[in-house]
Amino acid sequence: MASKLLLIFVFVLDLIAFGLAVAAEQRRSIGTSTKDAEGNYYCVYDSDIATAYGVGAFLLLLTSQIVILVATKCLCCGSALRPGGSRTCAALLFILCWVTFFIAEICLLAGSVKNAYHTRFTTVFFKNPPSCETVRKGIFAAGGAFVVFTCIISEFYYVNYSKSRGSITSNVGGEAGVGMAAYK
Repeated sequence: MASKLLLIFVFVLDLIAFGLAVAAEQRRSIGTSTKDAEGNYYCVYDSDIATAYGVGAFLLLLTSQIVILVATKCLCCGSALRPGGSRTCAALLFILCWVTFFIAEICLLAGSVKNAYHTRFTTVFFKNPPSCETVRKGIFAAGGAFVVFTCIISEFYYVNYSKSRGSITSNVGGEAGVGMAAYK
């Protein structure tokens, strides 16, 4: 049977990661072109909080994935799973969980790095005002969406893994059947 405490713990981690990803999307750095006393234009970016939110979501999602993988022994270690639909479903969900996890992590990490780059450095432009590029709108939102997908898939994966966990039954003692005796 699946551990309800583990499912709740992973859900809470993923819920917080989703909230941080949404907050990062809302607080992306915005650049403004500014002219200094010498007449040079440069970009000034506002707060760097979106980077912290993005990294926080990245770390929380990573933690939830590690917890699920430790609990299931990464599907490949530990005792054999009983054959059947739950085992097949667990294997497919395991692969899908990793795919959505990597997409979410890439979105969150790329958005955080791009946001941090813009808030840390300013570039001086001599002739025309700069474009002041920012993190593309929706990168943290995409990461948040894949956090939700990863949460749902990993929870189903854990439940299916728990259903199919256990040793394969063998014909050793106590079972009905024809016993073998020595030939006389």
